[in-house]
Amino acid sequence: MYLSRFLSIHALWVTVSSVMQPYLLVWGHYDVCKTQIYTEEGKVWDYMACQPESTDMTKYLKVKLDPPDITCGDPPEAFCAMGNPYMCNNECDASTPELAHPPELMFDFEGRHPSTFWQSATWKEYPKPLQVNITLSWSKTIELTDNIVITFESGRPDQMILEKSLDYGRTWQPYQYYATDCLDAFHMDPKSVKDLSQQSVLEIICTEEYSTGYSTNSKIIHFEIKDRFAFFAGPRLRNMASLYGQLDTTKKLRDFFTVTDLRIRLLRPAVGEIFVDELHLARYFYAISDIKVRGRCKCNLHATVCVYDNSKLTCECEHNTTGPDCGKCKKNYQGRPWSPGSYLPIPKGTANTCIPSISSIGTPPKYNRIWPNISSLEVSNPKQGRSI
Repeated sequence: MYLSRFLSIHALWVTVSSVMQPYLLVWGHYDVCKTQIYTEEGKVWDYMACQPESTDMTKYLKVKLDPPDITCGDPPEAFCAMGNPYMCNNECDASTPELAHPPELMFDFEGRHPSTFWQSATWKEYPKPLQVNITLSWSKTIELTDNIVITFESGRPDQMILEKSLDYGRTWQPYQYYATDCLDAFHMDPKSVKDLSQQSVLEIICTEEYSTGYSTNSKIIHFEIKDRFAFFAGPRLRNMASLYGQLDTTKKLRDFFTVTDLRIRLLRPAVGEIFVDELHLARYFYAISDIKVRGRCKCNLHATVCVYDNSKLTCECEHNTTGPDCGKCKKNYQGRPWSPGSYLPIPKGTANTCIPSISSIGTPPKYNRIWPNISSLEVSNPKQGRSI
């Protein structure tokens, strides 16, 4: 009986493995930088493109709020439920841990009830705008691999902009606009990611999909990374070879999913109706319980490990490369110009290793090298980000 069960399980495993094998090859894990192979000349290293695993990047960020004193609780204040302006039995007090709502609560474990959250001061200075910048910085270039998800404890804001930086916060570009009325708020027609295509995947849009005010089931805002991947890899992301090919040959597409910093610009809190209730301003504020950002260190396909040490992320570079992003050749390994690795051909890619300098070995050997070709994908950016 046990033998028959074992054979049945083994047959099932063989079947599943045979079905999954094409998908494993299509995805390409790129989790090994080199391996030893046997040739007529003995053991040699076979180099291949490699990258770190995708992980929760909120564990490595620094958060900054502007204005810096916008967090509630200093001085202590009461706030009301948005749905009921007369229910004002909640208090925020920075000096009492049980009543404090500091920024780090946007990134803690959310398995508890009630949930923990950061909260701003209330809109007590209306009609002066209640606006907050939340800047997430990594001091390292990272590549986004999944949707950015922001969970609000209060109502989702009536107006918000998600921005990105590629130069450590020196300049900013909008990623996406969010509003209850895109035309009124940003002079843009409302769209969703489903309205885009391969040709327009980089378009910066304004969406009304996530700005419907307050309800218990409507607290989440997305920036859809996977839906954009799906234009190239298919609805279930099974054809990753196609996506990798596009990322390999289209710098603007690759840069679109690359950041050093993100900035959440909260421009107007959830009001819930057409007019602001000036008699009950304590019901208007921002509160965020969770922010999810998944990605990997950008190592230019020259490393599988990214080390977090002394509050800093650094690639452990292979292929005779060096630098925070493995962006240059080591000393004495500059026999040809540095080049990033390539995802192609699937599934191992091309390492594009740095080779010894001429002065150290004479005439360097010839290596195949893949040069990226820039395609015609353009970024449509109807508006520039504004500072508060």
